[in-house]
Amino acid sequence: NSLNKATSAPSKEFDLNSTINVVSREDGSGTRGAFIEIVGILEKDEEGNEMDNTYEEAIIQNATDAVMTTTQGDRYAIGYISLGSLNNTVKALKIEGVEANPENIQNNSYKIARPFSIAYKEYLDSLGKDFLDFVLSSNGQDIVSNEGYIQTNSSLPEYNKTEQKGRLVIAGSTSVTPVMEKLAEAYENIHPNTSIEIQSTGSSAGIQAAIEGSADLAMVSRELKESELKELTGEIIAIDGIAIIVNKENPIEDLSLEDIRSIYIGKTTTWSKLT
Repeated sequence: NSLNKATSAPSKEFDLNSTINVVSREDGSGTRGAFIEIVGILEKDEEGNEMDNTYEEAIIQNATDAVMTTTQGDRYAIGYISLGSLNNTVKALKIEGVEANPENIQNNSYKIARPFSIAYKEYLDSLGKDFLDFVLSSNGQDIVSNEGYIQTNSSLPEYNKTEQKGRLVIAGSTSVTPVMEKLAEAYENIHPNTSIEIQSTGSSAGIQAAIEGSADLAMVSRELKESELKELTGEIIAIDGIAIIVNKENPIEDLSLEDIRSIYIGKTTTWSKLT
C-alpha cells in the first residue's frame, strides 16, 4: 500500500490517467548506483550477481542537468537528482512524509542519501594533498554547507596555507561537479599559481581516469566498491540527498520508497495508481 498520499489541488490540465515517463541516469552514474541500491531496484540473482532492474522503457539521461530539463519540460515525467542541484524549475517530492532538505538528511529521517567522495592513488602529489586538506578543512566544508550539502564533520581544522603551484585534473560525477567547481575556484583564489581542471564524466569514468592516471582525483557520488578500494583511497567530502523530482504541474506531493521502486521497475505505470 502507498503511504502518505497527500496531494495538492489537482491541476485541471494534469491527467492522472497518463503514463508515468520514467527518467533515469546512465550506467556508470554514481547517482544511479546509489539510487538503485537505496530504493531496492538493485537485486541479486541466485548466483549472487547484481541485477539492475530499472524499467527498460526509462528515458536515460547522462547528466543531472539533463534529468532536470527533461522533467521540467514533461508534466508526466519523474526523475532523480542530487539534492544540491535542485532548483525551482521542478518539484521535489516528500518521501514517506519527509521533505528532501539538509536538516532531514542530517537527522537520518530522509532515507535517500549518499556520500560524495574524492578518490585517489596512494602517490598523490603535494598539490593534490593540499587541495584535499583544503576541501576537508573548516574553510572548504563551509563551501560544502553553503551549497546545500551536509558537512563531513562539525569540528574541523582551519586550512593552513602553504605555497602551491601546478595543475590538478579532477574527473567524475556530474552531481559532485557543482560543489567541486566552487571548491576549486576558492582554492585557486588562495593559490593563483594553480589551475584545476574539472571533467564532468560520471563517477565510474572518473574512477577509471584516476586509476589510469589521466586524472589526479576522481569525484564519486556513491559508495566505492571493494574492487575500486584496492586501487584507490576514498575520502568522503560531503553527504548529499537524492531528490525525487516531478514537473511543477504534477499534483502528487509525497511517495513511499515502495512507490518509487514500483515506478522504476516498471510495475506502476500511471499516475492514477499513486493517488
